[in-house]
Amino acid sequence: MRVSSKAHYGLRMMTEFAKAYGRGPLSLAEVARVEHLPLAYLEQLAAPLRRGGLIEATRGAHGGYVLCHRPADITVLDVITLVEGEVAPVECVAHDYEAGCCVRETDCASRTLWQRLKQSVDAVLSGTTLAELVCERPPVSMFIPLEDVRDHSPSSHVHEAAHV
Repeated sequence: MRVSSKAHYGLRMMTEFAKAYGRGPLSLAEVARVEHLPLAYLEQLAAPLRRGGLIEATRGAHGGYVLCHRPADITVLDVITLVEGEVAPVECVAHDYEAGCCVRETDCASRTLWQRLKQSVDAVLSGTTLAELVCERPPVSMFIPLEDVRDHSPSSHVHEAAHV
């Protein structure tokens, strides 16, 4: 599974707005320059974010965009949902899925897996804010507990094998 360029670029643009929060408007041209992204694409992504109430535009020589809310109040899920739509690995776990549309619905062996995956992805995305992404050192533990990282590192397996 891959994140779309719409979601990736939209989030990169919003992190630049979060970094500039409280310092006035930031132009899309500046975001494009800093992030090495196509300006025309950012212009397309700004429209749904503006309609969704996450950013607002200011016209003029010193115009640009600003966040409508504090970076701590905007989640990654908010951004992705506005630029991409709902995050759902398969159609049958999307919120707008109508029961009975799939003939395999009652005896699908993998549907519960996709439901669990969607819940996990939604939890991570809704539990991560723009403020956390732009802080100097985002807490790694918010994504993976440290003991899980140590348990799965190649060196821990070598170390365990040495004691056998």
